[in-house]
Amino acid sequence: MSIVEESEFKGNAMIVLKNNEEDQYPFQFGVKKAKLVLENIDVIKKFVEKHDRPQE
Repeated sequence: MSIVEESEFKGNAMIVLKNNEEDQYPFQFGVKKAKLVLENIDVIKKFVEKHDRPQE
């Protein structure tokens, strides 16, 4: 299960997504990019379905 945290960068709110507590390179973004993701969530889901490969 991933870990979700909130952070701040230069006074701007950020959301931080980690694979685990030791994740050295978390995925993080602010409100502007979060809105962009939400506007395109269906396209993103289709992209994952098309390109997702089973874990080995």
